[in-house]
Amino acid sequence: MRIGGIIQARLGSTRLPGKVLRQLGGMSVLERVVSAARSSASLDELVVATTTLPADEAIVTECARLGVPCHRGPSEDVLTRFLGAMKDLKCDAIARFTADCPLLDPELIRGTAAAWRAMPGLDYLSTCLTQRTLPRGLDVEIAAADTLRVISDQAADHHRSHVTSFLYTHPERFRLAGLSFPPGQPELRLTLDTTDDWNLIEAVVAHFGPGHTPAREIVAWLLDHPEVAALNAHVTQKPLELA
Repeated sequence: MRIGGIIQARLGSTRLPGKVLRQLGGMSVLERVVSAARSSASLDELVVATTTLPADEAIVTECARLGVPCHRGPSEDVLTRFLGAMKDLKCDAIARFTADCPLLDPELIRGTAAAWRAMPGLDYLSTCLTQRTLPRGLDVEIAAADTLRVISDQAADHHRSHVTSFLYTHPERFRLAGLSFPPGQPELRLTLDTTDDWNLIEAVVAHFGPGHTPAREIVAWLLDHPEVAALNAHVTQKPLELA
């Protein structure tokens, strides 16, 4: 069973424009996500899905530097963008990543991919389906490629920008599975959306170095350094229909 990875990336963030090309520990944020996906050694192919907006030409240039294929599609209709990227992949399933998660753990990608391959027939698998146990920014999700094609004619509004939300908000229609990682620290925030998120992530990378650090080590360090964890503790995630 072949799993392809698609990383959605654009420069037009409303709260922190240009965040995916910021330099972090000697690498761009996008480069760290690409590297984590590659380091998992669990994905058969990998592509970055960006937009057709002129500003995102910089992402195309970065992808060329990194040697990763890049597909361009609609800015807001991310599901259509994914379906376009999928045409370049010969895969049965798609692992979805966002380029604002520079602390992504290759071990979590590897474990999620192994679980997917062990449960044939799934439509969707996520590390935060039933209960969030990982810090935000470390989650991994995989969807069947054929299922994504099927929902393209049914998903509307915010479901098209979130790609997979139509699946997990209609559990009666799809075969879903969730993975948990107890004890977990779901209140921690390791995604990059604001300046305060950047300050925390910079502190983590400054401490651990430029490599990929296992999630459990990051969590343990943040629990030992509550002053760092507090840097973005006040930041709220946008509601599903607005994100």
